Amino acid sequence: MRTTLGICTRKARYASEQDARNAADRSGFVLRPYRCELCRQYHLTSRTKGKRIPRPVE
Repeated sequence: MRTTLGICTRKARYASEQDARNAADRSGFVLRPYRCELCRQYHLTSRTKGKRIPRPVE
């Protein structure tokens, strides 16, 4: 699913994937970062459909 302009402008933007991961860790929810095709920055999403989720490193 592509991010639409309306969704992109409402979401928080992060300059790097690491910044987005740090925000996701602080959120208390299961979120993952993705690079937006519109603004070329990173957003967070809770959607996992069709995405491979890496296993946690133990």
